[in-house]
Amino acid sequence: MTAYPHDPEASRSAPPPVGRPAPRVLVVDDQELIRAGFRLILTARGIDVVGEAADGAEAVEAERRLRPDVVLMDIRMPAMDGLEAARRILARSPHCRVLMLTTFDLDRYVYSALAIGASGFLLKDVTADHLAAAVRLVGTGDALLAPSITRRLVQRFAGGQPAVHRDLSPLTPREMEVLTLLGRGLSNTELAGELTLSEATVKTHVARIFAKLDLRDRAQAVVLAYETGLVTPGS
Repeated sequence: MTAYPHDPEASRSAPPPVGRPAPRVLVVDDQELIRAGFRLILTARGIDVVGEAADGAEAVEAERRLRPDVVLMDIRMPAMDGLEAARRILARSPHCRVLMLTTFDLDRYVYSALAIGASGFLLKDVTADHLAAAVRLVGTGDALLAPSITRRLVQRFAGGQPAVHRDLSPLTPREMEVLTLLGRGLSNTELAGELTLSEATVKTHVARIFAKLDLRDRAQAVVLAYETGLVTPGS
């Protein structure tokens, strides 16, 4: 487990957008070269990597000490895997964002990661610019995955399972409609067009849904819509 002091010189080459500080990141992977590569990529783009961990147990301890905004977490690791580490981190630090790393597209573990509260996933062959953009995105509190990609994952791994009970009664009829369309993968722009609303109004509805159902982001909203049977594969 490695922690890094803040290096102001390293972050000057690519400052974050005005008014939006770069997230502090913990990189977790059992391969040292991958950790080093991600650290160099992020640091060169103005993102502060506060530490590294080589397995899930180290990640849990490092998150407790370093309090990063985003944990870049490999799924498959010895000792404690990324799913268990993410579960423990998110249970203790619900405002932390976990971005999962996987080698295979549509990995079976991805659905489990989203269900426990991960904010999305990346393939390990991601481009440098995409990696930095993804970390910045989840650092703002949004989900990395486009809703359509999340939907494809849920259709593959949750399709055919019995619906789970979740009290949706706090939602208004309009919010239920918005949640259903979120589950089908519509963006805010598409939601606005479908419901003949302004994007600002749509964003308000989405924020209220998240607050009422204790959801972190759109990825969790899509998972919930499928798990409760509100949306079914192919609908």
